[in-house]
Amino acid sequence: MIIENHSLRNKFFVFRNREHAGEELARFLEEKLEVKEDLVVLAVPRGGIPVGCVIAKRLKAPLGLVIVRKIPIPWDTEAGFGALSPDGDVFIDERLKFALNIDDETMKVLVKEVLQEIKRREKVFSQVVGKVKIEEKNIILVDDGIAAGFTMFAAVNYVKKRNPKRIYIAVPTGCIDALKRLEPLVDAIFCLNIRSPIPYFAVADAYKEWRDLTDEDVLFYLRKYGYIT
Repeated sequence: MIIENHSLRNKFFVFRNREHAGEELARFLEEKLEVKEDLVVLAVPRGGIPVGCVIAKRLKAPLGLVIVRKIPIPWDTEAGFGALSPDGDVFIDERLKFALNIDDETMKVLVKEVLQEIKRREKVFSQVVGKVKIEEKNIILVDDGIAAGFTMFAAVNYVKKRNPKRIYIAVPTGCIDALKRLEPLVDAIFCLNIRSPIPYFAVADAYKEWRDLTDEDVLFYLRKYGYIT
């Protein structure tokens, strides 16, 4: 089930910034999410952190992090053809890998580099990573948006291995094609601003203020909302 704000379908620049998106999405969840007990918010760094902090505070739910990373296309690192979970599980679009002519040796190098980055981030955010219980909880996976959906796919599979009650995805913006691919894997998807990829989809197009976040930005938001000291 995909639950959206139909008035925002295919609109651009609907949020001031990630915190504003978190506020709007939190209100939407308060209205639409029927389950109110045993909630845990798991945010995907880096962009999902400001969104997740706002939602967790509003819903009075614990906040955790799930550090998944896309596997980048070597000559276009902004794009990816798969993702990696903290467990080291690899999720690949095999057709895209074949079309890109990425050989197995290159693939091994990319996976090793991505896993090293995941472990580095786990150390940087160690005050929050792994501090919340997932088993028998209703998990809300949060990011600042879903484009291809590889990282969220990895996040969903990571959580599923830990026996939650339910899994929800909550994002301010998302590509309809990716949301439909994720829909069968979770109990519900909440997305305010669904857009069709014409001619392409970019998460940034939902935000008036947009920049890539750094580790320092993540730590700033975690301190601001009281999750670390």
